[in-house]
Amino acid sequence: MQETLRLVAVSVIPILLAITLHEVAHGYVAYKLGDNTAKFRGRLTLNPLAHIDPFGTIIFPLILYVATSGRFVWGWAKPVPINPYNFKNPRKGMAISAIAGPCTNFILAVVSAVLLVYALIPAGGLASPAVAGSVLQPVAEMLKKSVLVNVILAAFNLIPIPPLDGGRVLAGILPTRQAYAVEKLERFGFIIVALLIFTNLANYIVLPIIFFILKIISLITGGYFLL
Repeated sequence: MQETLRLVAVSVIPILLAITLHEVAHGYVAYKLGDNTAKFRGRLTLNPLAHIDPFGTIIFPLILYVATSGRFVWGWAKPVPINPYNFKNPRKGMAISAIAGPCTNFILAVVSAVLLVYALIPAGGLASPAVAGSVLQPVAEMLKKSVLVNVILAAFNLIPIPPLDGGRVLAGILPTRQAYAVEKLERFGFIIVALLIFTNLANYIVLPIIFFILKIISLITGGYFLL
């Protein structure tokens, strides 16, 4: 129980920050492209309460965590509302606003890794044992968790099935006929993604992206995040 509470304590802030900035990025880019729907509905805010889905962000992940003894957790935030018809080019606008989420998570992962390797670890060598153990160690764990959470969130959302971001991007770059076929999958998207996850087929898409992102981070941090 104590280990579980510690894990939750160092995970809450990175997770909330990751999902909040992910959703805000969607809405902000859409706003810059001409759609003010997210702003009008109060979703261009850093308040995580505006982006939390009570079931998808809290209840469902907790159920999975307990049911799998912490081996598997999956959830989702409240989607930011976007009206594609406010864009000059609806499909292109949706694709650009969609990719903004994973790109934001990639940036967060890199920033977290850089802060850990080039600021916190050197500071730990200079601090007293008391400060290092009570302050720097928990922050280091949060930064490590932030790297992991953001890399996974970015990779998972790039699965090319709507309503995931990868599906929006795919529909935006395909010819009209093929894009329409991809868009029609959205009504079954949740079921398809769930099947991919529970059959482990999603790993064939997600893991290569995770390895690629971690490789980039390893290069930036001098091999700290080597696989």
